[in-house]
Amino acid sequence: MGQEDTDNQIQSPLLQTHVAERPLKRTGNLWTAIAHIITGVIGSGVLSLAWSMAQLGWIAGPLAMLFFAGVTVVATFLLCNCYRSPDPEYGPGRNRSYLEAVDMNLGKRNAWVCGFFVHISLFGTGIAYTITSAISMRAIQKSNCYHKEGHEAACSFGDTSYMLLFGVAQIVLSQTPDFHNIEWLSIFAAIMSFTYSFIGLGLGFAKVVGDGYVKGNIGGISTSSAADKIWLVAQAIGDIAFAYPYSLIVIEIQDTLKSPPPENQTMKKASTIAIVVTTLFYLSCGGFGYAAFGDDTPGNLLTGFGFYEPYWLIDFANACIVLHLLGGYQVYSQPLFANVERWFADKFPSSGFVNDNYTLKLPLLPEIRLNLLRLCFRSMYVVSTTAIAMLFPYFNQVLGVLGALNFWPLSIYFPVEMYFRQMNIEAWSTKWILLRTFSMFCLLVTLFSMIGSIEGLITAKLS
Repeated sequence: MGQEDTDNQIQSPLLQTHVAERPLKRTGNLWTAIAHIITGVIGSGVLSLAWSMAQLGWIAGPLAMLFFAGVTVVATFLLCNCYRSPDPEYGPGRNRSYLEAVDMNLGKRNAWVCGFFVHISLFGTGIAYTITSAISMRAIQKSNCYHKEGHEAACSFGDTSYMLLFGVAQIVLSQTPDFHNIEWLSIFAAIMSFTYSFIGLGLGFAKVVGDGYVKGNIGGISTSSAADKIWLVAQAIGDIAFAYPYSLIVIEIQDTLKSPPPENQTMKKASTIAIVVTTLFYLSCGGFGYAAFGDDTPGNLLTGFGFYEPYWLIDFANACIVLHLLGGYQVYSQPLFANVERWFADKFPSSGFVNDNYTLKLPLLPEIRLNLLRLCFRSMYVVSTTAIAMLFPYFNQVLGVLGALNFWPLSIYFPVEMYFRQMNIEAWSTKWILLRTFSMFCLLVTLFSMIGSIEGLITAKLS
């Protein structure tokens, strides 16, 4: 089946696989791929790693991070072979996105299921970003309060108003018709992400050095019952799962690479190097955070107020988080917007509500082009993510649910199944058994994490 035939078959908004046209000349290399991967992986998930380490302890915590690093490398290697078809190195056909690869290798039904999980992932990321940004805005207010009133002051503030503020900002930003070139936004978000991540790492390291000893223990935080410990461990695994995988962008990064050498070889090298660097960084952030606070490790390293001074640095780090997530929300939402609106335009080509654009001119502002479908759908989308975030404003539990929900289907199941199909792996062969066992084990880990994170979400809501 040719690529054009694949695109023409896709009718559901969940299955829109078109991507922005790229120049035919691909100039990417090993180092640009490494940069793209590290930029895509390191984000707000790093803020929960110290808390995850605290639940698991000094042995299980690092082992869990190494496990997810290894799983991510294996899954990425499988996915790299799906860029070209039928041969993974020299095949004439190119799959330019994750969904295209699923549709090409596994057919329309699997692509529909995959599309559902992809869009749930994008929607869930919007919820997580709303929660995280509100917590960071509240942390700035609390940091200034503690600085003025003292560390023992009752500086308690709600986060609902900050979620509403973030939602209003996203409604405005979401009316941008299309981000034809969001490279500048990705670069800006990456700079903000690295800034607050390194600030968190530096503050943890400085506190350990200042205290003169390492806190924490082998078994992690003590709880009143074994059941509570199991649920917290499950949530911690979900948080780590949220921080690692980048399966949705593997093929799109690979599509930027020049050849020879074959793109999958370059991508495998880049993924290995990037995951090693990321894992060392994650172990440092999680380890120094846990070493600094022990059993008192906060759920979010920069907003839980283990650090009070220098207050201006805490404010700056949290401002970087907010700026990162303002842009990051759009980076994750715009593909979903484009897919749904393209589907409506194809389905209702003569509808004025769907296709007509209107010009709005306000004093002292540039001309604004509005589309009624875009205005209504995108606004309702932002309202829905904001409402769910206000209903469940629990950072660690929400990250755990999202990490568990997306880890197995998108990072394990579909890459394994595509590899079977493309490489014609025979059932019950050694490689088939090993990869099936790998997939089933990851499914069990995902279910354990999902159940624990949902339990934590319900407990937090009812408490």
